[in-house]
Amino acid sequence: MGRAAAIGILAALSLIDPSLAAGRLRMDDKASLWPRAGASEKIDFTNRVGKAMSTLSPDLDSGYFMRCLEEVANIGDTKSLTLSDMVRTCVSLQGSRSNGSE
Repeated sequence: MGRAAAIGILAALSLIDPSLAAGRLRMDDKASLWPRAGASEKIDFTNRVGKAMSTLSPDLDSGYFMRCLEEVANIGDTKSLTLSDMVRTCVSLQGSRSNGSE
């Protein structure tokens, strides 16, 4: 499974019923919200993303996304990025680590 599968899963995550996601971080939220979000919001978001992405690779779990999103949010200016962009970056980083270890 590759890039197409990841894009499909990201699309499915973005279709979550807005009434269920009230008060939650969403894939289309600006990345600048991440550093200001509370711990419970971050845990909820990374659990949802980890659950969906672990189908691509067991290494793409909620713990990985928590660490990765924290790092990505703190390395530069995220003004035009969305959380979806950050998640894609994390998936890409994990993919490059996996390919480098083969």
